[in-house]
Amino acid sequence: MGACIDTFGGLVWSIANKYAGNRTDAEDLVQEIFTALWKGAGRYDHTLSSETTFIGLLARRRSIDWLRRQGRCIESEPLTDDISEMSATFSHPGVTADRELVMTVLRRLPEETQQLFRFHFEQGMSHSEIARETGMALGTVKTRMRTGLLDLRRFMKNLDEPKTPYVA
Repeated sequence: MGACIDTFGGLVWSIANKYAGNRTDAEDLVQEIFTALWKGAGRYDHTLSSETTFIGLLARRRSIDWLRRQGRCIESEPLTDDISEMSATFSHPGVTADRELVMTVLRRLPEETQQLFRFHFEQGMSHSEIARETGMALGTVKTRMRTGLLDLRRFMKNLDEPKTPYVA
């Protein structure tokens, strides 16, 4: 196994690092990939592919599986009502919306929609879980959340439009 790590460690690291996004997660992913390789080494058939191809494909598949699992494991903290605290800690590249503005606009949505958003975005509940929790039909949950997102976008867009006086 040591020779395998020495030979293919760079390949596995580059694939894991591409999918993981940070060093700690990439290290965990590399370990997971080499463990899977150790357990599945008997599946390698030199007549089908080279060792590099086999290991690269295994690393890619494991990385994609890992990424999908991360999407299901939401690691977020609930939104706070203290807007100044959120504005101070909010920093996502490419996000240009002002956190205070978003919170103000969210308050314009019906309370029921706000509750659905809290279940989904703060607690990480799926639409099905929300339907079970609230007793609503699954289609109703999906429709109300979609409508709420569209309303939120419309409210945000209207705030960005310049206010021009009416000219007759």
